[in-house]
Amino acid sequence: MTRPRQLADTPSLTATVPRQLVHRAALAETFLTGWRRTGADRFTVSAQWPRAHGLHVSPDWSAYDPLLVVETIRQSGTLVSHTEYEVPLDQQFVLKEFHVTTEPWALTLGPRPAEPEVELVFTDVQYRGRRPVGARYTARVVRDGTLVAAADVSFSCVSEPVYQRLRGGRTPDTVTAVPLPPGVPADAVDRALPTDVVLAPTDRPDRWQLRVNTAHPVFFDHPLDHVPGMLLLEGARQAALLETPGKRVPTAYHAVFHRYAELDVPTWIEAKAAHDGDVQVVGVQGESTVFACLVGTAGP
Repeated sequence: MTRPRQLADTPSLTATVPRQLVHRAALAETFLTGWRRTGADRFTVSAQWPRAHGLHVSPDWSAYDPLLVVETIRQSGTLVSHTEYEVPLDQQFVLKEFHVTTEPWALTLGPRPAEPEVELVFTDVQYRGRRPVGARYTARVVRDGTLVAAADVSFSCVSEPVYQRLRGGRTPDTVTAVPLPPGVPADAVDRALPTDVVLAPTDRPDRWQLRVNTAHPVFFDHPLDHVPGMLLLEGARQAALLETPGKRVPTAYHAVFHRYAELDVPTWIEAKAAHDGDVQVVGVQGESTVFACLVGTAGP
């Protein structure tokens, strides 16, 4: 008779970290499973990547998208800030820079969900009194002993009253996003669904309007009063694909965020080819640049 398999025969049971610690509302969008301190200002965060995801897994289920790496690193920094540096949960995080380079050959899907580790080193924690108000950290993402990505990130954090003053009364309830224009073809930006297309064509081949759909369950996992950084990076990704159609794929993002991108003002995404197949992307609202991103690409 075959005996029932006991818990002792199975791998250790795991669960995601509390979603509030990574600023997610959905458990399905929470990719971290734990963390530990490994030294002074050094930490290792464990994660699990799903084998299917609307945005972060390729339409043919063969590879993880580098932006999944970006989101995992972002969540890791947020988690450690709350748990190890005691940043209060009601603090608002403001992303300043995000530089990441990935190894696309290390992002293939396997027969089980990938379980990478993120090695973090906080190098510049700034305090006001006893409370952290910003930090810079580096990250190495390792999967089965193989380096998947390296990153350098900086952010600031502000209290809710300060954030409200900075936003001038803008809230998710008082701001309405501009209407959605028709998007470019989904297959042109390597997306399976038209609802995941974030760029709309204009009368210029190197300029698009950002499609801001506040009902999107990934970019707007919870209500926001501004365009999230991950949506801007997806705009940069899609612009790079359109700038180098059928030839190269985005693998690196060197982004600087200058100011909030407002929901009720059109955001224009402009791209031009740079050296060695890279693509320089900027996001513009009115006369102001809201972010700039050099997208590194790989391919023939």
